[in-house]
Amino acid sequence: MTDRRGELAANLASVEERIAAACASAGRKREEVTLIVVTKTYPASDVRILHELGVRHVAENRDQDAAPKAAECADLDLTWHFVGQLQTNKVRSVVRYADLVQSIDRVRLVTALSAAAEKAGREVGCLIQVALDAEEGAVRGERGGVAPDGIGELADAVEAAPGLRLGGLMTVAPLVGPYEGRPRAAFERLVEFSSRLRAGHPAATMVSAGMSGDLEDAVAAGATHVRVGTAVLGVRPRLG
Repeated sequence: MTDRRGELAANLASVEERIAAACASAGRKREEVTLIVVTKTYPASDVRILHELGVRHVAENRDQDAAPKAAECADLDLTWHFVGQLQTNKVRSVVRYADLVQSIDRVRLVTALSAAAEKAGREVGCLIQVALDAEEGAVRGERGGVAPDGIGELADAVEAAPGLRLGGLMTVAPLVGPYEGRPRAAFERLVEFSSRLRAGHPAATMVSAGMSGDLEDAVAAGATHVRVGTAVLGVRPRLG
């Protein structure tokens, strides 16, 4: 076993223990929560090791890093999530490998993704990124997303767009505004929005929330997916 494989195996086991404990504490089954390992800035060799260790969901946030990495790992049965802010000029590349785009934040992006997915002959899952720091006129942070009052319009746009599938909602714990320092409350609010969304879009069941530092809060609130990078991969130099 290589040193890197041992490191990743130990880190992954620790994260799995945290998720399992959080599920037990919340009265949830472990299988209700999917771990997405955020492999941004880490090499394809790490993705291969993670796959050997049982990881099946990985996430990237920059197309220039993700596209070659996904191509190098194309032989693996992985679900690729794109979680970064996405410019419309990148959508043709992203739809070639991303199974889900978790950062839907404007109708123009929906239109561009739909056209690219149709041309590529693929169906791409979409999560609407919700900016909870923009709720009730709060000062907007820099983590992206649509204000809560824009969820409905975007959901309808995705639902009507060929080549796209509405998966649910995503958020990042706000650094400013009414939820600053209150990730549990932020994630509970996202789950409330998810419940409302499912009333009109029953298949939109995904709630993506929580990262290395606050995954327990996300699980307690009802998240179905947690996105963990540093706790699994550690701190390593950026690609390139």
